[in-house]
Amino acid sequence: MARQSAKSTTHVNAANSQPEATDNANQAVVKVQRVIKKYPNRRLYDTTTSSYITLAEIKYLVMDGHTFAVKDAKSGEDLTRSILLQIILEEESAGAPMFTEAVLANIIRFYGHAMQGYMGSYLESNLQSLMLMQSKMGHQSNNIMSQMQDQMQKQTAQFLTAFGLKP
Repeated sequence: MARQSAKSTTHVNAANSQPEATDNANQAVVKVQRVIKKYPNRRLYDTTTSSYITLAEIKYLVMDGHTFAVKDAKSGEDLTRSILLQIILEEESAGAPMFTEAVLANIIRFYGHAMQGYMGSYLESNLQSLMLMQSKMGHQSNNIMSQMQDQMQKQTAQFLTAFGLKP
């Protein structure tokens, strides 16, 4: 299922059945974004599979690395962030929360603060570093993960202290 032209190639990635376009000039890969429509009855419709899906299935899309957007079926408004936050809320309520009350309180304190714009990129870069270290080490030892967690907590405390917020 490949179509070829002089400048670009389009093929289907077997791993996720999503088309990819590769420009031979700069070797950039562009994935077509999966669209999920949210209807007023709270149902979610995956336009790629032409079927209704659940939040749990959207969680699996995230876990598998699929790119997608959740759109309001009537207005077209992007609801992706609110759906992702809803999944996080369900996970946090399901037993073993990832965030302590202190962490959540500190995140809330950044809203409206001059540093609000930097907090997202700070958290994102730290999470990417953690994921990179985790992939390099595999699941060698809980001790190493504990040390990494301690280091990240120290860095976060320093960051908050530097901008006059309570760690």
